[in-house]
Amino acid sequence: MEILEKLTAAFGVSGRENEINQLITDLVKDYVDEVVTDGIDNVIAIKKGYGEEKKRIMISVHKDEIGFMVMNIDSDGFINLRPIGGIPVSLSIGNRIIFRNGTVGVLSFKKDVENIKNNNVGDMFADIGAKNKEDALKYIKPGDVGSYYGPLCMLKNDRVVAKALDNRIGCYVAIKALTENTKPYNDIYYVFTSQEELGLKGAIVASRVVKPEIAVAVDVTSSFDTPVTKEGNAVLGGGTAIKIMDRSVICDESLIHIMQDICKTEDIAYQSDILAAGGTDAGAIYTSNEGVRTGGLSIPMRYVHGPVGVVDMNDVKACIALLKSFVNQKI
Repeated sequence: MEILEKLTAAFGVSGRENEINQLITDLVKDYVDEVVTDGIDNVIAIKKGYGEEKKRIMISVHKDEIGFMVMNIDSDGFINLRPIGGIPVSLSIGNRIIFRNGTVGVLSFKKDVENIKNNNVGDMFADIGAKNKEDALKYIKPGDVGSYYGPLCMLKNDRVVAKALDNRIGCYVAIKALTENTKPYNDIYYVFTSQEELGLKGAIVASRVVKPEIAVAVDVTSSFDTPVTKEGNAVLGGGTAIKIMDRSVICDESLIHIMQDICKTEDIAYQSDILAAGGTDAGAIYTSNEGVRTGGLSIPMRYVHGPVGVVDMNDVKACIALLKSFVNQKI
């Protein structure tokens, strides 16, 4: 859990990803043949395979998190914010924000929250305890970036809560699969992509660089097992979710079958991930170059894009087991 705790704690709002880049590089560099960071801040860890008929496989996991940018500071020292990525206002109010320099504040909203779903994210502000604008400017300036503040904690039944589980839990899966699989059959490019929350930008660039023959995007998916959301496929504790489709992609059927067969043979708990909305790096990769056979693995998560999320570590372990086996297949 120490690795996951470090991953979720690291700052890495889209486009401001230096801290999470360095952490991931430090965690994987001794287990791969090469680690490079490209011009858009993708971290690419390359592990060569031994197979005679090996394929070039790209495992894509985005490392950026949603957050906020400071637009301006009013005369009373309150900090006006704009979203970086999709921010659910109703889940954010009253929670804490931490800026990259370590300054902590409280998120609030300028309007009556009774009809919050119709309110503008641009009406959010942060209170850092400043006395006035001059005081606030000692700590924060326009253009600074902040993220939710929510340290990792254990819940009951092997479930964890933390900020940035979307998608640091996917990073954790890739890192565990990478470090535990010393001799893969295929050439594996573990790509920790940037700016997914701004439109899959890192994956667009990385797929052009890597030119994969096969790709798998690992990300979270909504868990349909709360009082708010019950009409869907994936639930906490149901195993790793094999993506069938979302708004951005219909996954390669042959890869779906390979993943399902691995789970049946190796007794790995799995379920299906079928969404009418949302999207992952898979949506950018499968149409890249001359087209790429692309699949997806998902970890069900409650409160997606909220200040904190909840995942089941048994689902995470199942995802790691499936990914480790998949990259060793003769595909």
